[in-house]
Order: sequence, then C-alpha cells, then structure tokens
Amino acid sequence: MYTNEMSELISGFTDYILSTNFPLIGLAIIAFAESSFFPIPPDVIMIPLALINPAFAIFYGIITTISSVIGGMFGYFIGLKGGKPLVNKFISEEKLYKVKLYYNQYDVWAIIIAGLTPIPYKLFTISAGLFDLKFTRFVIASLIGRGSRFLTVGTLIFFFGVQIKEFLTNYLELATIAFSVLLIGGFFIINKLLKSKINNKDK
Repeated sequence: MYTNEMSELISGFTDYILSTNFPLIGLAIIAFAESSFFPIPPDVIMIPLALINPAFAIFYGIITTISSVIGGMFGYFIGLKGGKPLVNKFISEEKLYKVKLYYNQYDVWAIIIAGLTPIPYKLFTISAGLFDLKFTRFVIASLIGRGSRFLTVGTLIFFFGVQIKEFLTNYLELATIAFSVLLIGGFFIINKLLKSKINNKDK
C-alpha cells in the first residue's frame, strides 16, 4: 500500500505522462526502468491509458510486456557485470537473502512470480544476473510473468472498458497473487505426477 504522499506523487506523475504528446513512449520508458531501477510500476500508466483507449488496450499490454522484459535484461546485466558491491546499491542484504531463498526453492518460477505479483520485479532481475541464472530461461520466465500480468489487464480492459476500472483498482494485486498461487500449485502437481510416472516405469 502507498502512503498518501506517495499516492499523490504517483498520481501527479501519471497525469504528466498522460498529458504529453507521446504517452506510449512514456509507458515504454517506465516499463523498462521499473524492471531494473525505477520504483513506480508501469500499471499506473498502462491502466489509465488503456481505459482512455480500450480498443488499443491489448496493444498497450504488448508494449508494456516487451519494454519490461528488455528492462529486465538490463537489470540482469547490472547484476551479472556489476557484482555484489553494485547490486547492494539497488538491493539491501536482507532483501537479497530473501530473493536467494526464492531462487533456491522455486528456481526460474521465482521470476514468474515476481513478474505477476506486486513484488518489486527489479529485485529478481538484478539478482538473477548476480546469481548467474541462465539467461535464456530468465528471458522466457520474464515473458511469461510479465506477459501474463499486462496482457491479462489489457484483455480485460479491451472487452469490458471502463466497467472493469473498479475491479482493477481494488483487486488487481489480489487477482495476480491468486493467479500466481494457482500457477505454482499447478506446476508442483504436474511435476509430482511426472515424477510418479517415471518412478512407476522404473519399477
């Protein structure tokens, strides 16, 4: 949850971006920056922009996804080339330890969780480089996570327009968390079934 001062800052920032002649460029820049160093999520630009032009909502979701993943790649290389001293300028030691636990437990699925939920995505993009997560797997996981989040929002606005605004305002975080829980739960069930099938064949 944002404080009143932060909410006012975000609101003013959003109004400024939307008032420019090139709000789409502003959206792409914010989506890129948020994945590596910027604190404000692209949702605050994408959702109002899509509500203004629902017919382009899915397109905005695609632009946000692509820009966010490219920004994630930049964050990855910050971690990979900068090493721990530079990473500690972006991520505290405590947060870095928690992210490492996520990687140890969920591997590449940690990226998908971060891409879907309000967890700061940049924590995982930068640390993925630091922990030398395989780049190809990182990009694929980022596309799945970020794409699921932004394209879902874009699709909802495309079909329901301003009628979906209240739902997105009040329940977006809850919906994305629920989706990620179902996704991870489904992964573990499938993984368990596959292991069981392999074990049965070996008997």
